[in-house]
Amino acid sequence: MSTSLTGSKPGTANIAALMTALLAACVAFQLNASMLSPALVTMGRELHTDQAVIGLSQTSFFTAAALFSLFLPRLSDIVGRKKILVIMMVLMAAGSVISALAPDVTWLFVGRIVQGVSGPTVPLCLIMLRSAVSEPKKYGVLMGLITAVNGGIAGVDSFVGGYFAEHFGFRSIFWLMVALAVVATGLIVWLAGESKPGEGTRMDWAGVFFIVVAVGALLTALNQASALLAGFSAATLAWSVGLAVVAVAAFALFWNTEKRSKHPMVEVAHLRQRATWAPLLTTTLTMTGIFAVINGIVPAFVQAADPGFGIGATEMSLLILTPYALLGWVFGPISGRLAPVLGYTRVLRIGMVGSLVALAIIGFFGLHSLGLMIAGTVLLGIMYAGTVNIMLNGLGVVLSPKGNPGFLPGMNAGAFNLGAGLSFLVLPAVLVAAGSMGGAGSYLATVVVALVVTALALGASLLIPQPVEAEVAH
Repeated sequence: MSTSLTGSKPGTANIAALMTALLAACVAFQLNASMLSPALVTMGRELHTDQAVIGLSQTSFFTAAALFSLFLPRLSDIVGRKKILVIMMVLMAAGSVISALAPDVTWLFVGRIVQGVSGPTVPLCLIMLRSAVSEPKKYGVLMGLITAVNGGIAGVDSFVGGYFAEHFGFRSIFWLMVALAVVATGLIVWLAGESKPGEGTRMDWAGVFFIVVAVGALLTALNQASALLAGFSAATLAWSVGLAVVAVAAFALFWNTEKRSKHPMVEVAHLRQRATWAPLLTTTLTMTGIFAVINGIVPAFVQAADPGFGIGATEMSLLILTPYALLGWVFGPISGRLAPVLGYTRVLRIGMVGSLVALAIIGFFGLHSLGLMIAGTVLLGIMYAGTVNIMLNGLGVVLSPKGNPGFLPGMNAGAFNLGAGLSFLVLPAVLVAAGSMGGAGSYLATVVVALVVTALALGASLLIPQPVEAEVAH
């Protein structure tokens, strides 16, 4: 089994080369989400559809990402992590081409779903890094650097996305994604080493099928249920209930399959442990509460003439998304460095409390003052993008069972994308349902719901066990 570029203990040069390849992959993946945030209004206008449909295209991407994240990291343990990462980058480029050429919103959905295959990019990169770097403090810093990309590419992506959308249309953004995905693919092929810790193990495809059906049915059921907020429909309610039943049945079949399988995707004993379900629950709730706020609700409000501030996409990116992402990038390595010293779970909870304060500033003060809106998003950049996001990704790796290192990072990536999809389902639906409260009132109601969900995430984080082996002994 090879765990580095040379197959032996990696040196500084090899780690630098590996980091270059992994960062390129994470940057290319992140553009799928953050670069489109300031362009959602433009996409709706150019494709002649409303923001609800454009929001669903975002949901389709995150749904696909959630489903592929469930099993691709485990498959990479068996067939090769580098090989799977290269395939993911190639399909990301293909999906970007489809989206760029989309004649209508249907083809945009197709392109976004294909892009979603790249869902587990960040956890797969962290697994590859973990196999090459064992020293806790060094791994913490490098983990923070890679994971900080999840909050945006130092703000440049949101600025460029807003500028391109405003001056060249949304299709230009997808062509830029194509170019960067191709570059990332080349760097991975050239600089990254292969590792197959599970070589010789058979993939549990029956388990994969049932868990994908369970999560897919659950997401679709929630999608249907969110539509009920805009108006009751007996047919929609029936679909939601039916899909929920399918999800429960599929998960039961998954559980039974894993108990009987000689090579289970995940051992049932691991599913019962707090080290598994507590971080997954925390990740899902955190993303549901925060993701659409910073990537959809706030940008839409700031650009709206009434009740917002009526600023353009480029200016919005510079004032809101760029500081948020830049501070996430800066503080990511810092929180990663502190995690093995202060404790992963302690740093996580500090970030969670700070994120709640940031959401409160945005909802109760920022809707009436652009300066306070900027202050709220700046704090969210430090506490969520630069702290919570880093810790949740890191915990997925350091709490994973030694005999199945791809299991929890994969499931956690699924939780990230599940939460992101739920966020774009629930919060915009609340915004529509609260329309009778008036412009600012509906946005306030949406942020309050986000606050409640994030508070639940903080409660769930208290159940996550401390990853002692990944921390420095006091």
